Amino acid sequence: MTDKRERAMEIIKQMLDPEVAALMGKAEGDAGFASEIGSLAMENVFENLWTRPGLGVRDRSLVTLGILIALRAEGELRFHFPAALRNGVTRDELAEVIYHASGYAGFPAAATARTVAVEVLPKE
Repeated sequence: MTDKRERAMEIIKQMLDPEVAALMGKAEGDAGFASEIGSLAMENVFENLWTRPGLGVRDRSLVTLGILIALRAEGELRFHFPAALRNGVTRDELAEVIYHASGYAGFPAAATARTVAVEVLPKE
């Protein structure tokens, strides 16, 4: 296992539920339709982006959420809202990201993100 892969797995284990992290660790072994998607995510996103110097995982979570909100990527938001909490982003900051996105990505995108956040974040 390469140093990048090891660091990527550390980040994944920190930010994702244990079940999801275990699946990411087995990405190369997936079989079936479009079976390389897990490997592509591991190599291109986690190994080559999340391990880069310059931004910590907390900041990368904020950037990622802004992009996913703009894309209305509901499925990915379901993983990345809880991951952001694990990476040190507060609930208040998550709300601010959604508010801020409404001005740049539009109200419908922000409202969709809010709906997902309410569904996946732990209740206060």
